[in-house]
Amino acid sequence: MLRLLAITLALCASMCAAAQTRATPMEAIAYVIGPVQEDNSQVKGNVTFIQNDCGQNVHVRILLTGLKEGKHGFHIHEKGDLTNGCTSMGAHYNPQKVDHGGPDHEVRHVGDLGNVAVNSTGILDVTITDSVLSLTGKHTIIGRGVVVHEDEDDLGLGNHTDSKKTGNAGGRVACGVIGVK
Repeated sequence: MLRLLAITLALCASMCAAAQTRATPMEAIAYVIGPVQEDNSQVKGNVTFIQNDCGQNVHVRILLTGLKEGKHGFHIHEKGDLTNGCTSMGAHYNPQKVDHGGPDHEVRHVGDLGNVAVNSTGILDVTITDSVLSLTGKHTIIGRGVVVHEDEDDLGLGNHTDSKKTGNAGGRVACGVIGVK
């Protein structure tokens, strides 16, 4: 176990050193798409992740169209698997096995990014910054999934049985796999 930790830390250090040598930030992207709905609408777009250096915040630019007006749960899920659509992405990415929470809560999944608010145009263009996500190291999000949910995430504060697990954010309207850009 100690050897695995040492190898992981060495890999992170070498990736960070390489990024610094290039003088460019580390970047990843997920092309997000959902199924075509009965009204012929479809959620699609991309989510870009930028981390300037190891240990620094990750900036997440979300550019999506076709969403219904309102708040939608937005999470990183444990698997980057599209075999069976968005359902193959598994649960929220939660390597510490803690309760679900909001992005500013002390206790939260790595993948808990809260909600995104969509106006009446159905277009979402927002950048959020997160201090828990990472593009390198033991808890990298590379190869994992991005999921946009149908409903608002209650941030683990609701009375529903799923609140501490998923934020009771409803079904999955779109998803994508996070890959190196």
